[in-house]
Amino acid sequence: MTLTRHLAAAGLLLGAVSLSGAALAEQEAPFITLASTTSTQNSGLFDAIVPQFTDATGIEVHVVAVGTGQAFEIARRGDADSLLVHDTAGEETFVADGDADERADVMYNDFVLIGPSGDPAAIREATSVADALGRIADTEAPFASRGDDSGTNRAELRLWQQADVEPGGDWYRELGSGMGATLNTAAGMDAYVMSDRATWVAFDNRQNLALLFEGDEAMFNQYGSLQLSEEKHPDLKHDLANQWHQWLLSSEGQAAIADFRVKDQQLFFPNAKVD
Repeated sequence: MTLTRHLAAAGLLLGAVSLSGAALAEQEAPFITLASTTSTQNSGLFDAIVPQFTDATGIEVHVVAVGTGQAFEIARRGDADSLLVHDTAGEETFVADGDADERADVMYNDFVLIGPSGDPAAIREATSVADALGRIADTEAPFASRGDDSGTNRAELRLWQQADVEPGGDWYRELGSGMGATLNTAAGMDAYVMSDRATWVAFDNRQNLALLFEGDEAMFNQYGSLQLSEEKHPDLKHDLANQWHQWLLSSEGQAAIADFRVKDQQLFFPNAKVD
């Protein structure tokens, strides 16, 4: 074999070793699986903050974005290492049942009522969210509900109850879909819909939809991080998940959340108790 061929063969071998080493390193990169909500994913929040966490710790975060109810079930099965959801009552029950060892406030925003810009139920004139929902029910204007046991869906059902309305009939459509898909359906049918503000701001296919009612304290939307039970799930990556949990609550994590913006709007407001 000529010298040239020897050098070429050596180069190919070194290249193969380098590639296999890179692939092995990628496979061995530590990661956690995070069960979270469609609102945190669809808004782009994780695209903004997860790389900052990974840069600080070397830990990757693989997000499974589902409704909060589904996220609870995934965690109960031991198929996620950490939870970030938005149903405080459900989260506290999750801890009380022994499925999580700790829960902490991380950030908040609010829910808003969206609808056709013509506003046939006149909810722009409502004095409260209960009044707004009552007007929608009284006029039987089409309303698109997520109907998926998500944090948003749970909050919506509580607000109907506060309005003393049991939604149903042809005007009330339970879709069983995520927030983005529900907004798309509402846009297509000119329906009212309740959304978290972050997904609404990031949503582009608005067609004839407009934000019609906001600002009621009852529409407050709190997000919490949960550390899953080490006793029930000893095989989870508790050490890595704890680093994620603590980073979210740290000054660095809180600043990353505060800095995230879409269309020049801050979408999440940190409210962890930072030491």
